[in-house]
Amino acid sequence: MTTTPQLTGADASMARFEKQTSRYGSITMSIGLAFSLIGPIYIAFFSGLDIDPSMIWVAFIAVGATFGVLWLVEPLTYFPILGSAAMYQAFMIGNISNKLLPAAIVAQSTIGAKPGTKRGDLAAVMAICGAATVHLTSLLLFVGVLGTWLVSMIPLEVIEVARLYILPSLMGAVLVQSIVAMKSLRPTVIALVLALIMNFVVMPVAPNLGMFATAIVVISSIVFSWVLRDRKKIYTAES
Repeated sequence: MTTTPQLTGADASMARFEKQTSRYGSITMSIGLAFSLIGPIYIAFFSGLDIDPSMIWVAFIAVGATFGVLWLVEPLTYFPILGSAAMYQAFMIGNISNKLLPAAIVAQSTIGAKPGTKRGDLAAVMAICGAATVHLTSLLLFVGVLGTWLVSMIPLEVIEVARLYILPSLMGAVLVQSIVAMKSLRPTVIALVLALIMNFVVMPVAPNLGMFATAIVVISSIVFSWVLRDRKKIYTAES
């Protein structure tokens, strides 16, 4: 008869933390979902706009066909870096790829915490708390208080340049930071090669796949990285 070893110290605290975040995270996400549905439910049934169920299903299918692939891709992409607790925060707050994920990666890199470890998960949680605080404070100041005046003072050309280049530059910095933090050459090369093939080979031939390009590259990268993994290194580590 075997007995389950009792966790003590930091391991017990981390286990309790993960259990509580899973419980209250699920509750919080459910409450957020309910609040987000109040407006559409009111419009559909109490606004007098004569919206029938078929219209709702058509709209749902249209949105699902466009963004449904992200329902699978985003959790698979973000979880290895953020961890379970930060995932609840991230999907509740939003702006994951252009705000929360960079904050988590920079925090982990700064303290030398590897993504996927307990230290890395806690760093992601604290980074997202900081990013959300800064974001809300800046929104209150630069949008709520100074918004109209600030926009009127900035030339339109500057706004257009920022809109065109700031997101690609941010994504490039996040990509480089992720590569440096993960230190996994083989999966990185596989992902880059598949992305280049998708953009310069597959897309010109089959442009209709553009909607699913990200999902195809992510899933293919996972499969090829597992098939082409360094089995000798894994065997040595297990031994």
